[in-house]
Amino acid sequence: MPETDTPPAPRSFEPRDVIRAAQLLTRVPVPGADGTRAAEAAWAWPLVGALVALGQVFVGIIALALGLPASVAAGLAIATGMLLIGGLHEDGLADCADGFWGGMTRDRRLDILKDSRIGAYGVLALIVAIGLRWALFAALLAVAPLALVAGAMLSRAAMALVMARLPFAREGGLAAHVGRPPMGAVWLGGACALGGAFIATGIIAGLVAGWAAACAAGVVVWVAHAKIGGQTGDVLGATQVLAELAALMACVALLS
Repeated sequence: MPETDTPPAPRSFEPRDVIRAAQLLTRVPVPGADGTRAAEAAWAWPLVGALVALGQVFVGIIALALGLPASVAAGLAIATGMLLIGGLHEDGLADCADGFWGGMTRDRRLDILKDSRIGAYGVLALIVAIGLRWALFAALLAVAPLALVAGAMLSRAAMALVMARLPFAREGGLAAHVGRPPMGAVWLGGACALGGAFIATGIIAGLVAGWAAACAAGVVVWVAHAKIGGQTGDVLGATQVLAELAALMACVALLS
C-alpha cells in the first residue's frame, strides 16, 4: 500500500513558546513571535506571569526603598502590571460580571459578553478586585514580595486548566481562535507554576496557594458552565483575576 502523508504530532513544548505566550498575554511588543502554537504554548503562561510579577515586585521594592508607604508601593506595582498587560484579564472579569448576572438567558449573556460597554456589575467587580489586590500587594511587598510571583504563576496555570476542561461557549471568540491546549501543556504549566510557588513562598505556602487558586478556578468553571455552557476569553480572564486573588489571600494568611 502507498504511504500516506500524515502531519507530525505537535511537540509538547518549544523554547519559542515563551515568546508566543508573551505575545498573547501581554501588551509588550515581542520580537520573534509568529502567531502559531497559541494553545500549545499554554505551558509557558505561568512563566510570562512570573516575568510580569517580577517587574511589579521590582517597582514595589524600589518604592519602599524610597520611603513610600506600602499602599503607594502597592499602587505603583499594580500600575506596572496594567501597563504590561493592558487590563486584559480585568476586562474579562468585568464582562463576566455583567453578562452572567445581567442576562436572563444564555444567548443574552453571550451578547452582553461581546458588548464593549461596562455595566454596574462590571464596575463593582473591578472595584472589589482591584481593592483586594491593592490590600494584598501592600501586605506582601514588605514581608514576602515573591508571593506576587507565586500568585501570578498559579493563576496563569489555572487559566490553561479551565481552557482545557470547558467547551467553547461560542464559535469565533478569542478562546475558540486560540484553541484548546493539550493536557500535556496544561500539566507542564501546572508543574512550572507549583515549582515557582515553592521557590517563592516555601512548600507549605505554595501548596496552600495552589489549592486556593485551583478552588477559585473550580468556582469559575461551575458558574460559567451553568450560565453560558462553556468558556470564552472573558471567562479565562476572570479565572486569572480570581485565582490570583485566592492565591495571594492564602499567602497573606500564612506569610504576613
